[in-house]
Amino acid sequence: MPGLALPPVFVDRMRAFLGPEEFAAYQAALAQGPQVGVRVNTLKIAVDAFRARAPFALAPVPWCPSGFRVTDRARPGKHPYHAAGLYYVQDPSAMAPAEVLAPRPGEWVLDVAAAPGGKTTHLAALMQGQGLLVANDVQPKRVHEMTNNLDRWGATHIVVTQETPARLARRWAGLFDRVLLDAPCSGEGMFRKDPAARRIWSPRHIQRCARLQRTLLRDAARLVRPGGWLVYSTCTFAPEENEGVLAHFLARHPEFTVEPIPSRPGFDRGRPEWLHPPGPPSLRHAVRLWPHKVAGEGHFVALLRRAPADAPPPRPPAPRRTLPAEARRLWRAFVETVLGGRPPAPWERLAVFGNRLYAVPPDAPDWQGLKVRRFGWWLGTLKTRRFEPAHALALALSAETVPAERRWNLTADDPRTRAYLHGEPLPHPGPEGWVLVTVDGYPLGWGKRVGGVVKSHAPRWLRRI
Repeated sequence: MPGLALPPVFVDRMRAFLGPEEFAAYQAALAQGPQVGVRVNTLKIAVDAFRARAPFALAPVPWCPSGFRVTDRARPGKHPYHAAGLYYVQDPSAMAPAEVLAPRPGEWVLDVAAAPGGKTTHLAALMQGQGLLVANDVQPKRVHEMTNNLDRWGATHIVVTQETPARLARRWAGLFDRVLLDAPCSGEGMFRKDPAARRIWSPRHIQRCARLQRTLLRDAARLVRPGGWLVYSTCTFAPEENEGVLAHFLARHPEFTVEPIPSRPGFDRGRPEWLHPPGPPSLRHAVRLWPHKVAGEGHFVALLRRAPADAPPPRPPAPRRTLPAEARRLWRAFVETVLGGRPPAPWERLAVFGNRLYAVPPDAPDWQGLKVRRFGWWLGTLKTRRFEPAHALALALSAETVPAERRWNLTADDPRTRAYLHGEPLPHPGPEGWVLVTVDGYPLGWGKRVGGVVKSHAPRWLRRI
């Protein structure tokens, strides 16, 4: 295949699964190059409003009302609107799992293997910022990168944990209305955009992934409440990691059933006949997204439901914490000076962890004994006799809630916008102290004005993107 060297054993497998004619279509699709997608942040901007101001050409994604393909040569990850969290750059196929899980505002939702956070941000938008969303990943570096993405998204109801699913299941068994497990996999759906996925692929790697996936799915299922929903997804085509993992799970968990997924253009059914022996017929309810059938890379999605019970288990709340007097004083002073006296979160939700001030979600669970990396909406850091606002606070505010003298609006094409994002100080008159810097009316981050110069407080990770 021109420009794309696939493992020969993979080619033989796929030809056997698809047949010569369909395999040729699959090969031709891979030769076309990867798709670029963006998903609009409906917590900040309506889809139609974004389309009207989008700085690149867009085509709708049929299975995601807020998703679009970028159809020109633009680089959406480099635009200031991306830094402002107006959209997330995401493969269109990867938008399917959250849409299938379909969380509702006010529910308890868990993303088990959440990093880098794309599907978590999607869940947060579907929940309209209401309820509880827990984003978990076991790897510290990936958790750190994920919190940056969640900060930019501006959701205020997310708790971030760094735990194994087994430890979460021991503490939070049966508590969540909906659980997403986007499992680590062999990455066959990423072959045309990720050379590393092609290099490490092998039949043995598929078997290793399948063993891990069986364990993760077992633990994820324990977290679903009776009557609740579970989505299992991967970005691979291998039946051993998809239908095979599900068949293994269903044989041991009769309280779960595979539910039909509403049809969308290009969705292909599950293939229980690709297993030896064939899997249960209900696996046909799962869907595959192929690069030769949809404008995307590749995904597998299955929707499972746990049988209802007479009563769900009780949800133990997080322990109450008293807000220290100094923290209360510093926060009140910041609110009066910078936010015009309008606190963005109720006082009863405020809590200090270490030297950070948070607004804890109103329905936060008991997290004692777990590694919690974010306890909700990070408002800022308490330092000696002063309060330093967090980037997460800026990106979740509505610019209009900040007094005009404490706002500095720039346009997307103003050279000062990129200078701010790169950490450069910029001259701008006005009162001393904290300033909310915005792009076309949407928050970008904080600056601090001293002597008529605004020093950028854009985080270093934001400068890289």
